[in-house]
Amino acid sequence: MGATKGTAERPVFHHANLKTIRLQEMIDWYGEVTGCEVIFQFPGGAWLSNDEANHRVALVTAPALRDDPDKLEHSGMHHLAFEYSSLDALLATYERLAGGGITPHLMLDHGMTTSFYYVDPDGNSVELQCDNFGDWRKSTEWMKTSPEFASNPIGMPVDPRQMVAARKSGASVDEVHRRSYAGEFKPSEPMDPRLPIDV
Repeated sequence: MGATKGTAERPVFHHANLKTIRLQEMIDWYGEVTGCEVIFQFPGGAWLSNDEANHRVALVTAPALRDDPDKLEHSGMHHLAFEYSSLDALLATYERLAGGGITPHLMLDHGMTTSFYYVDPDGNSVELQCDNFGDWRKSTEWMKTSPEFASNPIGMPVDPRQMVAARKSGASVDEVHRRSYAGEFKPSEPMDPRLPIDV
């Protein structure tokens, strides 16, 4: 207490903890979608990680928990986010998941990131993204200074299938991003108006 700005060490975000009534289903889904493995599990929950950390997603369960059928329309956390190293890795994951029947509910090129949002078994939104600049410093500077971002901070809806097709036909990663942000790869179906859009 009493520390002034700039004198305290800034913590790094470590994990999210989700309450669930579907413990094993959630474990299986996060394993399939994000590569998370169980580090420890007991009847009241599980700790999962997909990197060197001891856990990145914590799940807890209890008999008193119940579903919220109107979760999408209530205030609260919008989504969790996981970052891929490249657009190619993100698109490959899209193809892998779609092959198993897991498809995103929202797909956006935000300018600084390309983001596909999925719904987990409890109805939480989970973002899979990549940095379009390949460098957080560059994408941060673009967000701070870009007139395009200032005029449209949400970005453009995209169809991952069209992006995959463009890459397979020889378009570069930069070209795919430029075309998607310009609105060339719009999805054929409208997004659910109940879904809040965020970065």
